Amino acid sequence: MDFGTGVSLAAYFIIMIGIGLYGFKESTSDSSGYLLGGRKLGPAVTSLSAGASDMSGWMLLGLPGAMFVSGLSAAWIAIGLLLGALANYLIVAPRLRVYTETAHDAITIPDYFEKRFEDNTRLLRVISSIVIVLFFTLYTSSGVVAGGKLFDSAFGLPYSLGLFATAGVVVLYTLLGGFMAVSMTDFVQGIIMFIALIMVPVVALTGLGGFDGVSSTLNEIDPSLLDLFGGVGIVGIISAMSWGLGYFGQPHIIVRFMAIRSVNDIPAARNIGMSWMLVTIVGALATGLVGLAWVTQNGIPENYLVDGAFDGETIFIVLSQILFNPFIGGFLLAAILAAIMSTISSQLLVSSSSLTEDFYKIFLRKTASQKELVMVGRMAVVAVALVAIALAWNPDSNVLTLVSNAWAGFGAAFGPIVILSLFWKRMTRWGALAGMITGAATVLIWTYVPVLAGEAGRVPLGSVLYSIVPGFIFCFIAIVVFSLLSPRPKQSVEDMHDDVETEMNNTA
Repeated sequence: MDFGTGVSLAAYFIIMIGIGLYGFKESTSDSSGYLLGGRKLGPAVTSLSAGASDMSGWMLLGLPGAMFVSGLSAAWIAIGLLLGALANYLIVAPRLRVYTETAHDAITIPDYFEKRFEDNTRLLRVISSIVIVLFFTLYTSSGVVAGGKLFDSAFGLPYSLGLFATAGVVVLYTLLGGFMAVSMTDFVQGIIMFIALIMVPVVALTGLGGFDGVSSTLNEIDPSLLDLFGGVGIVGIISAMSWGLGYFGQPHIIVRFMAIRSVNDIPAARNIGMSWMLVTIVGALATGLVGLAWVTQNGIPENYLVDGAFDGETIFIVLSQILFNPFIGGFLLAAILAAIMSTISSQLLVSSSSLTEDFYKIFLRKTASQKELVMVGRMAVVAVALVAIALAWNPDSNVLTLVSNAWAGFGAAFGPIVILSLFWKRMTRWGALAGMITGAATVLIWTYVPVLAGEAGRVPLGSVLYSIVPGFIFCFIAIVVFSLLSPRPKQSVEDMHDDVETEMNNTA
């Protein structure tokens, strides 16, 4: 690592830790402050925090890599995500903000499920908490692996050092400042990602002679690279766009809607968040296409080849290091760390909140003080991070294959429950429980059980259609059927729903 890059990265780490110290001072006196920021986030921090925690390393590595290999047809995932994020702001955000406060100030998703349905059995809370802790521990390990590989491939430093550096800084500011620090660092990281995904494709595009130069080069390689429908059938398009369904059930994203200062701030948050997302996704897509044209015209430096082959997912790293001086290049590499760390911190905090509020407080120490709960929350952050580092120690660990399906698992298990719980008064706890189990089970079966005949033997149904599609549909059906078969909710539950309807009408 050269001096300029090192200075840029050191400055980035210092800023993140400084924000953690600020969050420690501002909002960690009680569990609501530590885990939800006291419900006082402004619209800008809310929107960029949600976006940055959503867009992990795939934004700067995976999506440009897919465009580099497949061309414009890889954009269908981005289109689905844009539509899903917009629907999340329109459908879920306003009502979830009102409902979680009306439901006796619920501060976690399992807490909301239990209070929304007055579930005295606590089955909803326990099962949803187990799903969150399990998937997010695996999810977090994926991010730590990405950090380790970045240190290894881009900085020339040991993989193990990358694991501890990435996880260590994230744990420090999350442990110190809780939700407020996580949200504020996400805001800064979102700005870094925004700038980086404008700079890299624009500079590369300029060096290639503009759009005409890029398009002519890509047409010489393969004209289908510029065809949105090139080599993609209807099932493939549905699978790609169905990624958007996952937004409704992602705890680390929708918890931002619970924490925003007021429901009246949500339209501003939506406008900021969607503008940010549109620019960054277009920038990521452009990086892949422009990068392909650049390496075609200029060749690939040998130090970026592994066994004579080039990994398209490193195209952002290549362009950032070749086209810019070391200080700016270090800033651009910090954008990748920002994408990775913003997601890890959000997942750590959601896992911590479930362990603290949904296990420790409920089953171990019902009389725990607020100070004790904050301390337990901090200990939980460290514990989950250590498990994630252990799982990530081997970069080829098969846990990564499980993590790749976490988005579908959360989307199918929680998405329909969140939507129907906000809008359908007749929904019952048994419907919610049946839907959660059905959605999660469908994703697992669809992803792992080999039932279709393939060239190399039987393959899972997920090889044809993304598992979130059947999982979401079957979860939705199970909720409706079991809710109608079970007794109506208590009058107090229906009254709570009516109170939310009244407040939403007054807000409108």
